[in-house]
Amino acid sequence: MTIRIDKKIVDYAVQDKKKEEESKAAENNNEGRREKAEIIRMHEKLERPEGMECLEGATYKIRTPLDDHALYVTINDIVLNQGTEHEQRRPFEIFINSKNMDHFQWIVALTRVMSAVFRKGGDVTFLAEELQAVFDPKGGYFKPGGRFVPSIVADIGAVVENHLKRIGMIEPDELSEQQQLILEQKRAEAEAREQKQADAEAAQPKTGNASAGQGEEASYPASATLCHKCNTKAMVLLDGCQTCLACGYSKCG
Repeated sequence: MTIRIDKKIVDYAVQDKKKEEESKAAENNNEGRREKAEIIRMHEKLERPEGMECLEGATYKIRTPLDDHALYVTINDIVLNQGTEHEQRRPFEIFINSKNMDHFQWIVALTRVMSAVFRKGGDVTFLAEELQAVFDPKGGYFKPGGRFVPSIVADIGAVVENHLKRIGMIEPDELSEQQQLILEQKRAEAEAREQKQADAEAAQPKTGNASAGQGEEASYPASATLCHKCNTKAMVLLDGCQTCLACGYSKCG
């Protein structure tokens, strides 16, 4: 085959067939690696894995003082990129069940919307924060341990947050060992001070009917107030400053 050259020759080089074959083989290997390293992400068209009729999950029990029947929240997860370095566990669907049918309509609507958001993918951690910001106009309630919950929806949001922490989507905000020791020491001081005051009041003659049994089941001192950071009734006055015995928050910094 004859090739006509119309321009001036500036440079030339001798082609090496071996180098060309090696470069092509390297390109093919790189393409194969890219195909193998393709990361699967959550999206609305993602379906259950083939051959798997069940998903791993967890069921949480919510008992409130507003109702005699408990709520059972089940969150099922899907494992993406299983067996690779990109393996991750993501929530796939949520179900809420209870014997009480008063909340049936909004619970079904809430679970369907949340399941759709889970399957949509992306950052779904905002759901826990948004649900916990819902307040009941009739007032909230205290959980065992002194934690205040503004509504049933907020209680469901706390369950979702706890589950996301378990599967690694939210980093748990745990206190260090030194902070825990300091809080335990301050808690012991507060309890000793309250016990001393109670003994002093018990030594005085009673002039009226006192309310007995208050704070016996609480895990924090009876004089503790509500902490606005962790919503736990654990704020006590220590060293002239309001300090939370649950999360360590202090108004003095």
